[in-house]
Amino acid sequence: MEQGNSSVRDRLLARLPQPENLAAYREETEVLLAKHERCIFWGEKFPGLAVTWLALAVWLAVNSSWGPKVDTNGKILLESLAGLLLFTGGLGLVGYRISRSKVDLLKEVKQLQLQVLEVQASLRKGGDNS
Repeated sequence: MEQGNSSVRDRLLARLPQPENLAAYREETEVLLAKHERCIFWGEKFPGLAVTWLALAVWLAVNSSWGPKVDTNGKILLESLAGLLLFTGGLGLVGYRISRSKVDLLKEVKQLQLQVLEVQASLRKGGDNS
């Protein structure tokens, strides 16, 4: 059983990146995470919020100032459009939350990788001094 655990551990450690400069790898990781943050904001959160606010604006316009000016069929059509926009915006925001969870998981994995690399580097330095 111990040999199986050892082989799994060795395979996992072999898959770790082995950068020459740990500080440069840390900076690359921070840049990568910041890129993902911007990407999911502008790609999913912003459009989802914009469509949701547009749905609210259409619904308020139909039910306040335009209400008496629009016939029944037009009002039903515009309220259906507002509902469809609200649903679409909600789906976009759900997609954002899923992507946000993925980025958070990636951030945790990268932090763990950096910690393991730091421990390996300190063990190598400790082994060189002895």
